[in-house]
Amino acid sequence: MKLSAKNQFKGKVISITKGVINGIVVIDIGGGNKITSTISLQSIEELGLREGKEAYAIIKATSVMVGVD
Repeated sequence: MKLSAKNQFKGKVISITKGVINGIVVIDIGGGNKITSTISLQSIEELGLREGKEAYAIIKATSVMVGVD
């Protein structure tokens, strides 16, 4: 798999919470770090995602907001 996105993190799916249309997928990328993504249920099925399966979190963003109290 080749992608233009440089922020690619390999990890293991640790949880999938399914809603009506979308699901929340949590990927453990090691070092105590987890990435959470909301994707369609169709994508979860097509990718064959399940807990314990290896997957990539791929981040492509044009901006990142940072805030403080």
